[in-house]
Amino acid sequence: MFGISIASPPNPILSPQTLISNPKSAFHGVRIHTPFAPHGTLSSRTRSSSRSVVMTAKREEELKEIRAMSTEQINEEVVDLKGELLMLRLQKSAREDFKSSEFGRMRRRIARMLTVKREREIEEGVGKRLSRKLDRQWKKSIVMRPPPSLVKMLEEQKAAEAEKTT
Repeated sequence: MFGISIASPPNPILSPQTLISNPKSAFHGVRIHTPFAPHGTLSSRTRSSSRSVVMTAKREEELKEIRAMSTEQINEEVVDLKGELLMLRLQKSAREDFKSSEFGRMRRRIARMLTVKREREIEEGVGKRLSRKLDRQWKKSIVMRPPPSLVKMLEEQKAAEAEKTT
C-alpha cells in the first residue's frame, strides 16, 4: 500500500576528499509514496486547495468590506477588536470555555485593518516616521471603553434581572 524509498545523491561513492570539499550530508531524506488515494475520497492536495480557495474568497470579501470603511471607522473597529482580544485573554486565564481560533481571527482582522489604514497613508504621501508619530498620538488619544461583547452581556443580564423583578 505504501512505499518507502531513501533519496541519495546520484554518485554514491564518497571519498574523504569529497566529504571535506562538500561538507553537506549525503542523506537527502525519506520519501513516502502513496500509489493511490482511497476510493471515494479526495486527495489531501485537492482538499487543501479547495479550502484555500474558499479562504481566499472570504479574505477578499473582508478586505472589500474594510476598504469601504472610513479611517475613523477602522480606528473604532480596531479599538473594539483589541478589547475583544482582552476579553478572550481573560476568559483563557479564568479557564472558561472559549474558541481558541478567535485569537488568530481577531489578530488577522486587526492586521488587515491597519494595513488598509497604512495603504491610505501611503496614498496621501505620509512617510513612515510621520505615520508612526501619528500612530502614537492616536494610541494616546484612545478613550478606553468596554468591548461590545461585554456591553451586550451586561445588557442581557440587566434584561434578565428586569424580567425576574416583574
